[in-house]
Amino acid sequence: MKMKTRIKELRARYDLTQDELAEIVDVSRRTMLYLEKGKYNPSLFLAYKVAKALNSTVEEVFIIEEDE
Repeated sequence: MKMKTRIKELRARYDLTQDELAEIVDVSRRTMLYLEKGKYNPSLFLAYKVAKALNSTVEEVFIIEEDE
């Protein structure tokens, strides 16, 4: 399985930088960068905080793709 995110797209909708979103959800900018690139699988709590900050659901922000 692979996870993709829509964080960058949703950040742009609300005119937020990675730094600003990271501050809102109380993580480092580096963590936000890794989340955005799909290189870090967040805890359920962090996924919820990111989704809430982006006025979205966890399912709208994080997309799980099945391997073929």
